[in-house]
Amino acid sequence: MSLPLLKLVDITRSYKTGQIEVNALNGISLEVNDGEFISIMGPSGSGKSTLLNIIGCLDKPTSGSYEIAGKKVEKLRDWQLSDLRNDFIGFVFQNFHLLSHLNALENVELPLIYKGILGQKRKKMAQDALEAVGLAERFYHLPSQLSGGEQQRVAIARAIVTNPSVILADEPTGALDSHTSENIMNIFRRLNEEMGITIVQVTHEKNISEYGDKIYHLLDGRINEIEKVDRVIN
Repeated sequence: MSLPLLKLVDITRSYKTGQIEVNALNGISLEVNDGEFISIMGPSGSGKSTLLNIIGCLDKPTSGSYEIAGKKVEKLRDWQLSDLRNDFIGFVFQNFHLLSHLNALENVELPLIYKGILGQKRKKMAQDALEAVGLAERFYHLPSQLSGGEQQRVAIARAIVTNPSVILADEPTGALDSHTSENIMNIFRRLNEEMGITIVQVTHEKNISEYGDKIYHLLDGRINEIEKVDRVIN
C-alpha cells in the first residue's frame, strides 16, 4: 500500500496575542492521497488558512507531525522547506498576486527563474502553461489588461509551470463572479483528472467545494465532519 502524499497527525497551532493564547488548530489529522482533490470549508476563524499555510510549508505547527511523500517536514531546515515548496507545491491565491509591471508570460516565468531555468526553455515552459489554461492569445498582456478570470488563469499557469505534485488554492474563486468561477473550477478539475495534480483548496462556497472528492469541515480549529461527495456535473 502506497504512502499518502500528505499526512498530518494531531497538528496544533497556537499564537500569542499579548497575554492571550489563541489556538488556531486543535489536533488536526488528515491524509491526502496522490491524485485526490479535497476541499476545506469552515466559517471565518475556523483555521482554514492556518491549515493551508502549514500544508504549504509557509508556517510550522506548534505540535504534531506532518509528512510530504514520507518526508517529515518538521525535520527540514528553512532552505530545504524552500526547495520543497519550489519543487513540489504550486500556490493559487484569491487575489492573484501577479506583478503589475510584468506581462502574463513574465509572471508565469518567475518560479522558473527561481529554479535557475534559462532562456528559451523557460519561455517555452511558460507559454505551454498559459496555453494549458486557455491564454495562448494573452502572453504579452499586463494584468491591468486582463479580466479577473484571466488574471486567475495566469496565476494557475504560474502554479503549474514547475510541474508540481500539489496545488494549494486559497479561496481561488473568492474575487470572481459565478460564471467565471465555474470556468476556473473546470480548469482545476482538468488539471486534477488529466494531469493527475493533487489539489487542496480552501473555500467558503458550498458549490465550489463540491468540485472535490472530499470536503473537510472545520470548526474551532478541529475537523468537525468529513463529507464524501459526487463531483458536480455541468
